[in-house]
Amino acid sequence: MAARLIEWVEKFGAPRIVLVGDLMIDRYIFGSTDRVSPEAPIPVIRFKREEYRLGGAGFVLAALSTLGARVSMIGVCGHDLAADRLCEMLGKHQADITGVIRCARPTVEKVRLLGSSEDRSAQQMIRLDIEETCPVEESIENELFQATVRALDQGASVLCLEDYNKGVMTESLTRRLIELGRRRGVEILVDPARLSDYSKYRGSTLIKLNRPETEKATGIRITDEGSCEQASKRLLETLDLQACVITMNDKGSYLAERSGTGQLLASRPRQVADPTGAGDTVLAVLAMARSAGASWHEAVELANVAGGLEVEKLGCVPITRDEIIADLLSEQRQKSGKERSLDALLNELQTHRRAGRKIVFTNGCFDLIHLGHVKYFQFAKAQGDILVVGINTDASIRRLKGDKRPVVNEDDRIGVLEELESIDYLIRFDTDTPLDLIRAIEPDVLVKGADYAKQQVVGWDVVEARGGRVALAPLIDGRSTSNVIKKILEAYGN
Repeated sequence: MAARLIEWVEKFGAPRIVLVGDLMIDRYIFGSTDRVSPEAPIPVIRFKREEYRLGGAGFVLAALSTLGARVSMIGVCGHDLAADRLCEMLGKHQADITGVIRCARPTVEKVRLLGSSEDRSAQQMIRLDIEETCPVEESIENELFQATVRALDQGASVLCLEDYNKGVMTESLTRRLIELGRRRGVEILVDPARLSDYSKYRGSTLIKLNRPETEKATGIRITDEGSCEQASKRLLETLDLQACVITMNDKGSYLAERSGTGQLLASRPRQVADPTGAGDTVLAVLAMARSAGASWHEAVELANVAGGLEVEKLGCVPITRDEIIADLLSEQRQKSGKERSLDALLNELQTHRRAGRKIVFTNGCFDLIHLGHVKYFQFAKAQGDILVVGINTDASIRRLKGDKRPVVNEDDRIGVLEELESIDYLIRFDTDTPLDLIRAIEPDVLVKGADYAKQQVVGWDVVEARGGRVALAPLIDGRSTSNVIKKILEAYGN
């Protein structure tokens, strides 16, 4: 599965996507909290710094742009300083923001005050929302519609509607946009507001909901795959959808299609830092995958991966293609093992390099694994991000050490090394030296034991000529395969 999904990420290209929705700014004010106010029983926050991030449809734009899309943004903001900052932040993503209309209402801004005491992590203490949520005026609605028409005229493949119920996605505008998208033959992906009546979304291609939104929209309590099936059928029928996706947090996402198929697509367990932005990331990846031609099933699988990566980050931070691919490669290693052919290894290392990861290479026989080997691999992994270990075949060891070696055959040696956490990839080589392998892999760091001088390490000149370096691992006294064999012979030789 991972290899197939990687192919789709690599096919993302630079699709033109039109995004209509509620724009926001997330403002974070950080400070220290070490005393209580003398005026009231409340903590005092001493200001340290502040951060501004795109929120709402703005974060969807950032997510799409980071994945390579050319985005046309349609929305509103005010005539205030927050609007200036919003437009500046949108512009950094090289999006078309000519459809962002300024009007007589405040720019939606969520101000979060986060306090920390001593060396503890900052905790959100209060949130201030600056907003006006009444529907936009009819004249503004017409401007938004015409801006969408102009954006679709440029050849968009997907129309995304991001509704936070802040006044942009009025019932009439939403219906007009869906009708427009259907006439143009583009897919309409909707991230709906938490409403009890979803009739305004009728006729869209897909709706992506979370558990609370699904329960409010359908009146069905979501507890398992069966209740997801029941709720999704109701949504498909009443809203004339092609598909719907119900995100289930750590359980994955339930995909239902008009064809009648429904399935819970599980996601990998994650270390959750902050769930904020995961749903927006899912919508962005669905749009990218569908633009590339992926099936709904493949698109949701990719969205699961991206959404999982998002919850591991603090705040709304866009996920890159390389992060998605690297995560899929990690999953592939867990399922199919660490050994690779040279062609497969080079393809995967190229992906890691695009993500800025440093490649480390070492090699050896690793006949009888002992503590010295474990410490050696830990040292090697610490020199970079991805550790590739070249393993001598049995034939090459016999040429080097004689017919009595290896003690353990190459399949068993690789089977043991598969279980060492420090190692990312394993590759066999049958030549007397790993020089050809080093030339092919082009590592950033070449590791060998400190019993070698740098100039004795095979391939040192090749690596340094490319700007890499050689690292010599410290030895652990008395820990070597020869010593292990000697002790065995002394104990059992007679």
